[in-house]
Amino acid sequence: MNRLFIAVFICISTVVFAQNKQFTLEEIWGGTFRTEYLQSLHSMNNGKQYSVLDYNRSTGAMSIDIYDYATAKKSSTLISTATIKGLDRFDGYQFSKDEKNILLSSQLQSIFRRSSRGIYHVYNVETKKLTQVSTQKIQEPTFSPDASKVAYVYENNIYVFDIASGDTKQITTDGKKNEIINGVTDWVYEEEFAFVRAFDWNTTGTHIAYIRFDERNVPEFSMDVYGKELYPDQDVFKYPKAGEKNALVSLHIRDLAKESTKEIKLGDYKDFYIPRIEWTMNPDILSVQVINRHQNNLDLLFIDAPSSKATVILNETDEAYVDVTDNLTFLADNSFIWTSEKDGYNHIYHYGKDGKLIKQLTNGDWEVTAYYGYDAKNKKIFYQSVENGSINRDVYSVKLNGKGKKRLSSKEGTNEAEFSADFTYYINYFSNATTPYEFTLNKAKDGSVVREIKDNKELQEKLGTYAMSPKEFSAIEVNGESLNMWMIKPKNFDPSKKYPLLMYQYSGPGSQSVANTWNRSNDYWYHMLAQQGYIVACVDGRGTGFKGAKFKKATYLNLVKLETEDQIAAARKLGDLSYIDKNRIGIWGWSFGGHMSTNCLLKGSDVFKMAIAVAPVTSWRFYDTIYTERYMRTPQENPSGYDDNSPFNYPELLKGKYLLVHGSGDDNVHVQHTMRMVEALIQANKQFDWAIYPDKNHGIYGGNTRLHLYTKMTNFVKSNL
Repeated sequence: MNRLFIAVFICISTVVFAQNKQFTLEEIWGGTFRTEYLQSLHSMNNGKQYSVLDYNRSTGAMSIDIYDYATAKKSSTLISTATIKGLDRFDGYQFSKDEKNILLSSQLQSIFRRSSRGIYHVYNVETKKLTQVSTQKIQEPTFSPDASKVAYVYENNIYVFDIASGDTKQITTDGKKNEIINGVTDWVYEEEFAFVRAFDWNTTGTHIAYIRFDERNVPEFSMDVYGKELYPDQDVFKYPKAGEKNALVSLHIRDLAKESTKEIKLGDYKDFYIPRIEWTMNPDILSVQVINRHQNNLDLLFIDAPSSKATVILNETDEAYVDVTDNLTFLADNSFIWTSEKDGYNHIYHYGKDGKLIKQLTNGDWEVTAYYGYDAKNKKIFYQSVENGSINRDVYSVKLNGKGKKRLSSKEGTNEAEFSADFTYYINYFSNATTPYEFTLNKAKDGSVVREIKDNKELQEKLGTYAMSPKEFSAIEVNGESLNMWMIKPKNFDPSKKYPLLMYQYSGPGSQSVANTWNRSNDYWYHMLAQQGYIVACVDGRGTGFKGAKFKKATYLNLVKLETEDQIAAARKLGDLSYIDKNRIGIWGWSFGGHMSTNCLLKGSDVFKMAIAVAPVTSWRFYDTIYTERYMRTPQENPSGYDDNSPFNYPELLKGKYLLVHGSGDDNVHVQHTMRMVEALIQANKQFDWAIYPDKNHGIYGGNTRLHLYTKMTNFVKSNL
């Protein structure tokens, strides 16, 4: 045989082999395909520099270092554990407004999803003095505007620590676990309104406003924590389920000089929430958002602190619900930026301090998906939107007068921005379905690239050796709607063959699973299944986000009904494709998606052969007030909406293969959901598979947990599809 032919044959064979490596679960969950991200940074006030928390592996020292945006060169070190006494390490930091003091956190202990308690020290950059705030583990310490004091919460009471004198004054005294909370949120506020700190300093540091939660009449939920001891512990906390009593909330303002506290009478509200409080630029005016229990009427109030007078400045109403955001921004004249869906799409508005509309700054049949902030010097708003297609994201700027809109990002896919403090620069986070994250420094003026920061070319090269096909994005027409979809086919796809289909969805209100962005761990699992002869697809049905309020709110009062119908219809239509085996279609999901996959298997028993449900809701009666009633109202008002789509009410419909998984320590979607489903299936004499992961929360992770779970799921798919 010709030697040249042999050499060419070997070369070609090597290339083919190199591009046909198979994914393994051990690789996927062992970090082999971990995407490199940027280290968390803090923009300094000058807008030209940023700080990062650095760790020296050789010495074990931790430091806060200052770097220049334009050059990425380190200019100084503000603090290092190698040179200070009394602190060996710290986990995080926050600056005072003038950047002369730094609050350092250590020994952090997680409470729920967003909350934690820890030990905190104040470090003075000029004097290099280190001062411990409290010997106890505290929550949410926050500098006063002049950095002379730190307010914090300990055991449900608010305290103020004077840094210079070392004196601590207790602001509230009635805090008690599972009864009264001052200054931090209860479980349901933290989970569903996405904030923990429920107090705020005014701009001059003379007053603190705070929310008080009286949860004495809120029903308790308990979880056994099995651990490793002879007897398990029990975790008991207040959890208001749909239709049950919420904590009674009240607003208070503390005058620090007078050492007096006033409760603010907000008006004739009954059964309401206070999802946001924030002092305006005027130190006497506090802004408060009040929303009714149905969450379809939101008032923005201005509270005059000296007189305690409450005035409604702006009102938002909706036939379904009003979303609460963190986009409220006060300008120097106390006019403010606000986002709203009132014209059918989420857009940005500018209001005067009297609440009168000055200008709608963005408009069109597309959504603003993120509000980045206001550049006062150049009078510009920066934001992200889906104007370039609902599966893509771009960064834009627009002037305060609504003119001069400019697209700053240039690549098609998902672009996210992190701006410097003075809006001179921004870091662009770009990815799409075929490009792992690229990070660049850009000029905010025009979006031009100053320098490349980091990319993931090494990961991309590694993945080039694996047999994988890109996601194919398209739309599928079902139930009178055009739904976004992606599909992954085997690399050696043969349209003349028939393939089993596994569908994934989440489907929760306002969510999005079909997005032109880089892989998450699940995507590698889908590629692994494609390598093994499966087609994997995902369809975003009605109720999902970024296609307008009408599309998102179509599922109001009947969660999972239309969503289930869309998945069944999509599966049926996909089953009609020549290359799909319509007798081998499965579906899976997690949380809301687990509810969906369960419903699809039962109500679409003629379509789906199998389903996997991880940590599923099985009855909205068991879920919390704020989330559930936002979309369903209460069970007392809407019993059929709760029960007609609760799968444990019709277990006899089960025909296909079903795997049910839950963590016993799930404080969010309680294992009660799965236990009720299990009992219903048993009494209907239906066979199924299930697994409980001891003490694991809603994420079901830790150690080998994810590897074990996905091994079980993979085996179930291969055995039943």
